[in-house]
Amino acid sequence: MNKKGLWLGGLTLVACGTAIAVALMWRPSLAPVKQHALQESEQIKRGALVVETGDCAVCHTRPGGEYLAGGLPLVTPFGTLYSTNITPDDHTGIGEWSLEAFERAMRHGISREGHFLYPAFPYAHYRRMSEGDLKDAYAYLMSGQPVDSPAMSNQMNFPMNIRPLVSFWNLLFLHGEQQQSEPQQTAQWNRGRYLVEGAGHCAGCHSPLNLLGAEKSGQSLSGGMVDGWEAPSLIGLANARKPWSSEQLVDYLRGDVAASHGAAAGPMRPVSLSLAKVPVSDVEAIAEYLLSLGSNKPVEPRSPAPGSTTVDPTAQNEGAELFQASCAGCHGSGAPMRLIDSRPDLADTSAMRSASSRNFIKTVLDGIAIPPGSSGLGMPAFAATLNGSQLTVLATYLRASAQPDHPWADLSETIEDLREDAK
Repeated sequence: MNKKGLWLGGLTLVACGTAIAVALMWRPSLAPVKQHALQESEQIKRGALVVETGDCAVCHTRPGGEYLAGGLPLVTPFGTLYSTNITPDDHTGIGEWSLEAFERAMRHGISREGHFLYPAFPYAHYRRMSEGDLKDAYAYLMSGQPVDSPAMSNQMNFPMNIRPLVSFWNLLFLHGEQQQSEPQQTAQWNRGRYLVEGAGHCAGCHSPLNLLGAEKSGQSLSGGMVDGWEAPSLIGLANARKPWSSEQLVDYLRGDVAASHGAAAGPMRPVSLSLAKVPVSDVEAIAEYLLSLGSNKPVEPRSPAPGSTTVDPTAQNEGAELFQASCAGCHGSGAPMRLIDSRPDLADTSAMRSASSRNFIKTVLDGIAIPPGSSGLGMPAFAATLNGSQLTVLATYLRASAQPDHPWADLSETIEDLREDAK
């Protein structure tokens, strides 16, 4: 081939490559809507429940901010994102979004203006929602009070600060579609799966992530990490060493104390408060589906954690004194709070029985805040009142009561890491 032919061939390849890249990385903007049709009150009510099930307010409402007006920082391995305003404000929210634009964002992660949304917005799960639920959610959001709240600038690291590159993430990982009902299962089971895999997007937190921030293939719901907390595996709950019953799981998911397991804390706390607002039948459906996962797998024997099981009497006495001073008022065997609002025996909590000390230490450090206007369990934070040594002896003392043959080998390292993260 002569030089001219080589040049033409090269230019053709470049042109084809450019065309493919443009096709992948460019999406058109959709026309703004200036006036929305009035929605039926029943549809708005249904939409409110869809929005609660989808935990929209958990990410789109910052502490002290207006409802759904955005501004919450979301720390990712690729930088910090700020959630956006999804109130019907024309200039800073989604007031000019048509239903078509809303559905495109929810199913494909594309804004009305045509830019790619980062996958921290769980459109990979929302795309599995029904058309009816999306229409109801849209009706509810458009019926709300507009809030003038401009978007905050994201602080994403190169190359993820280049939004069009998200198109390649979509090409690799955006494949989930709404699944069909399984006729051999109950209607409640199918409803539970729909909620878990769609609006609830449980796998977004309870699954390990790969280097690109996508859920690892074949490991859905097997456990992950969120904001320094361990999001435990949701597989095998029914045949765990301390099994969950449907009643216990429903109580936990609705923000109550689950007998023999405790209450939701950390990032799960606001999720449970949202689920407390939806019909209990939906939460029961979620529980039925989750309890079916891995229910036929036998419990594997657990090997003792490395480290000595010898109890240091001095440390145990010190731990007992700290428990009496800091914890017994709510969690001691004779504490009135145990009867008034079912405060758990700490030895019974899932955090205390976990193989890792992380969630117990995080709960002690951060406490359990009660959102304004909400009722229910609360716990003070002890980050400023207990030092590392005190946390160590307290955790060691309580662990010896709950799992005497399995001391926490990661205790000192975990406390140090969490203290460092909090700086």
